[in-house]
Amino acid sequence: MIHELKEIIHQVAINQKKGLKNVLASVVHLEGSSYRKPGVRMLISEDLTSVGAVSGGCVEKEIIQRAKTVFRDNKPKIITYDGRYRLGCEGILYILIEPITITEEFLNAFSTAYSKRESLKIESNFKLEDECFGDFGSMITFENQKQFSFIESFIPEENTQLFSQILQPAFKLIIIGGEHDAVQLCKIAANLGWEIEVITSAKDSKQLSDFPGASKVLGESPETFEFKDIKENCAIVLMNHSYVQDLKYLVKLSEENCSNYIGILGAPKRRERLFNELFEFAPETTEAFLETIYTPAGLHIGAKTPQEIAISIIAEILAVTRNKEPFSLRNITGKIHSN
Repeated sequence: MIHELKEIIHQVAINQKKGLKNVLASVVHLEGSSYRKPGVRMLISEDLTSVGAVSGGCVEKEIIQRAKTVFRDNKPKIITYDGRYRLGCEGILYILIEPITITEEFLNAFSTAYSKRESLKIESNFKLEDECFGDFGSMITFENQKQFSFIESFIPEENTQLFSQILQPAFKLIIIGGEHDAVQLCKIAANLGWEIEVITSAKDSKQLSDFPGASKVLGESPETFEFKDIKENCAIVLMNHSYVQDLKYLVKLSEENCSNYIGILGAPKRRERLFNELFEFAPETTEAFLETIYTPAGLHIGAKTPQEIAISIIAEILAVTRNKEPFSLRNITGKIHSN
């Protein structure tokens, strides 16, 4: 996830200013099953504090101990962690541990790509061996084809395997509404690393400080607001507590090539009226657009409080955007994930 990499890079920059060395641990290969998959990373600082995780918490302590040689010798290495005898994951993790140093040029390139919602590619070379030292490392390529490595003058070793990963832009959530329930949705979604934009009423605009975790808060009206970057990797939730405002925003959204999830708060009996009036004001509305509307928003999990309702909405967004039909995991007899 790109937000996890963002946190790591931010911490590297802080540590470098303090004069602390940094080491990056990346899962580059997996045999069997594990809590998390290849492509997850954690940062270890010279003072042995860490940011990020490569598992549920069981592997990290050993990685920190085995990273000490990289701090001492400045030599990347591959280690393995066999969970078959210590965990319930029944898999072997191959982890690349490499020194990481970032330049101002890289920081600017990453910040620009993140703000423009561009994807990036990370490639890491490695060997399927344990406690194996070599010219291993990672290379980042941006959409403008600029490349950076974490190791100065890095030249990858020949006859190694390559792990390649495309990191997509952060998932974007647009919350339209400024009441207490919108604040709770913002807070909980922020914990997922989502990029959150809040649209409040132009007559009662709020401040960024009112919505912890939001990247932007705007006071707008349906007539003036312009939807941007909503075609992919994005969800929209209408929670105005105003039927008229919801309808106006829905009419505006029907004119856009928007996301595949538009959630709207409200009772079920409100839905038919909303759709009927939508066709009156926007007769060109397609069936495909109606399929993107989820109202009442959220999964039926017995949610009552604003916090619980926020969780039910986020769960529905995940299910829809990842094309999953929700059910209890205890009903699965095979693998949870297909890959």
